[in-house]
Amino acid sequence: MFKRTENFKEYTTLYPVASTLIALNIIIYLTRFIPTYGDIIFALGAQYNLAIAEGQYWRVLTSMFLHADFMHVLMNMFWLFLFGPELELLMGKLRFLTIFVSAGLIGNLATFILYDANYLSVGASGAIFGIMGAYAALIYYTRKMMPELRQLILPLILVSVVMTFIQPNINAAAHLGGLAGGFLLGLIYLHPKRVNKWRARL
Repeated sequence: MFKRTENFKEYTTLYPVASTLIALNIIIYLTRFIPTYGDIIFALGAQYNLAIAEGQYWRVLTSMFLHADFMHVLMNMFWLFLFGPELELLMGKLRFLTIFVSAGLIGNLATFILYDANYLSVGASGAIFGIMGAYAALIYYTRKMMPELRQLILPLILVSVVMTFIQPNINAAAHLGGLAGGFLLGLIYLHPKRVNKWRARL
């Protein structure tokens, strides 16, 4: 189900939104290596709660596409590469993009509300957790029809939530806010008739 066997051309053709998001995040990460300008882009785009409180609202969005280091962007894009395609096919391009962006925004708004003014964060983790939340909504709708999906996704969600509180320097508000946002939007978008269409492909 989540085993990716497509070549590069097939992947980008079948999953244009996931491909574009991955490319965009990688390209923006690479700007970090442009002397001076890379630091400016990072400084102006990161989620800095004090700056947001002073009116720099764009940071709630732009911080989703910035990453602290190579491993940070690698892990987030790996999860998007692996789990994004099936959701994009099931929901459609626009709904999938809406889940990604909305969950990321919800996670960053939770960060702004729950953490102090000096809190600084970057990363697409809230949006990635939103994808997992959408799968949780799918599990809710298919709990009697597709137990194998529940057996695969629920442990991943549980482990990811536990690791959120174990690993250092993790934005728990973004993770949990994104997860909740993705779940709620998934309940709206993932109507059973779409689920049945997706199951027919398997």
